[in-house]
Amino acid sequence: RRAVTMESVLPFPLLASQRQDGVYVLSLQQHTWPAFKEGQHAQGERLRLIFNEKAAAAVADLLPELAPRAVAILQREQSLYGLELLLEVGICQAMHNRLESIGELDYLSIAATASLPQLSTPGLLVMDMDSTAITIECIDELAAAAGVGAEVAQVTERAMQGELDFEQSLRQRVAKLKGADQSIIDDLCARLPLSPGLESMIAELKSHGWRTVVASGGFTPFVGHLQQLLGLDAAFANELVISDGKLLGEVRGQVVDAAFKAHVVTKCAGQWQIAAGQRLAIGDGANDIPMVQAADFGIAYHAKPKLAAAAAAKINKLGLQALPFLLQGR
Repeated sequence: RRAVTMESVLPFPLLASQRQDGVYVLSLQQHTWPAFKEGQHAQGERLRLIFNEKAAAAVADLLPELAPRAVAILQREQSLYGLELLLEVGICQAMHNRLESIGELDYLSIAATASLPQLSTPGLLVMDMDSTAITIECIDELAAAAGVGAEVAQVTERAMQGELDFEQSLRQRVAKLKGADQSIIDDLCARLPLSPGLESMIAELKSHGWRTVVASGGFTPFVGHLQQLLGLDAAFANELVISDGKLLGEVRGQVVDAAFKAHVVTKCAGQWQIAAGQRLAIGDGANDIPMVQAADFGIAYHAKPKLAAAAAAKINKLGLQALPFLLQGR
C-alpha cells in the first residue's frame, strides 16, 4: 500500500493559510470556473467530499476530473480530508455515481447558492441515540437478555423502516420485557458501545459553543448515561416502569415518538436562542424524519432508505467525526 500524503493526493499548485481555529484552508491558485461566474451560481451544485487516508489513493485517481472543479481543500484532525467541488448540471449525477464507488468516502451535495450551518457559530445538534450515537438498538439488547430477542428485533426493524406506528411498536416490544430483572438495564449501561467518532464530534461542537442534545425513542437510563459521559446539555427518552427490581412491561408518561423528537429541535432552539440556520439534527431511521426536517439541516447517519431520501446530507461510510467537517466553512 503506497504512502499517501496531502501533497501526493493533490499534486497541483496550492495556496495555504491557517485560521485562528487551527483549521488549514488551502485554495487552488487558479480556482475561477466559467460555469460559476457571477450570475450563474444556480446552474449547478457544491459537492464537499470527506475522506480518510484509506480513500486518498482512490480520490487521487480521480484528480484529472476533480482538479479543474476544486475550489478549496480543508484539513482537520482525525486524519480526514475534505475537497469541495463546483459541478455543472450536466455532470452532477455521473460524478455522484463515481464517488459512490469509493469506500471510506462520504459527500455532501447542496445547491451552489445554499448555505450550511457554520461550525464556528454556536448552534444546536439534536441526535438520535440507537444506531446513531451508539451502535446498537437498546430495546433489542434488553430483549435478548430477557430471552425474547428474535421476536422483538423483528418488530424493531419494521418500525425503523417506517412500516409500523412507532408508539404501537414500542409498547408491543416493551410488553415482552415484563418480568425481566432490572439488572439487564444496568449491565447494558456498563457496556454501551459508542458510535465511532461520537466523542470527538461532541468535543469539537462544544468547543465552538454548540448545544448538544439526545432525543431518543429508547429509554432514560441509557440517554442519562450518555448525557453524563459526554456532558450533553439535555436528553429525552421513554421511561420504563420498574417495581421491586422487575420490569413491568410498560412505559410511563408521554412517549418520545417522531413528533416529540421534532418538537425537541424547536423547543431547545428557542430555549437557548439558537440563530436561524444553526439547528442541526442527525438520525438513522424513519422515526427521525420529522426531526431532521424540523432542523435547518438534517443528516442521515448510516441510515434506512426513507430517512436517507429525506435528509439534506448523508454520512454512509465514515464515523460521526465527519459531521463537524461537513459544517466547516471556507
